[in-house]
Amino acid sequence: TNSTKAAIINANYIKERLHGSFETLYSGEMGRAAHEMIIDCRDFREKGIEVGDIAKRLMDYGFHAPTVSFPVAGTLMIEPTESESKEELDRFCDAMISIRKEIESVSKDEPNNLLKNAPHTLAMLTIDSWNFPYTREEAAFPLEYVKENKFWPTVRRVDDAFGDRNLICTCAPIESFIES
Repeated sequence: TNSTKAAIINANYIKERLHGSFETLYSGEMGRAAHEMIIDCRDFREKGIEVGDIAKRLMDYGFHAPTVSFPVAGTLMIEPTESESKEELDRFCDAMISIRKEIESVSKDEPNNLLKNAPHTLAMLTIDSWNFPYTREEAAFPLEYVKENKFWPTVRRVDDAFGDRNLICTCAPIESFIES
């Protein structure tokens, strides 16, 4: 269908834009991706950066993270839909390329960096004392376009795996919803 073709074109456009910044897995014989592409983030562990750090930093750029560590641990599976505009694809690629530059600027196992501290909430950015080795602007507005339409994360980090396995409901017990 045309939708499928558009999704494949979008995935390959992203793959080409990110070439040189990120390694990809599972390309076809012609070097192309299907409707999704997988970027390998495992080598960034040498600098103490995990795939989850990249996912959290994407929030500062206004993006919800792609699928993390599936089907391969330490990767991001990017699956653009057929409805994404070229402008949105470019914004995403610009964010990823900028994040790659941030990774390169991190010294090995430096825990106080833009990626390890991401996402940066409004509460975090407005505290009186700023004890980070980067500016508030670098944290909140990493690229110019972010200033135009900032999405503020409301919470910082949550233990992803623990939270996925140990759901906590703050609602009334299920029994209270049973009609007699």
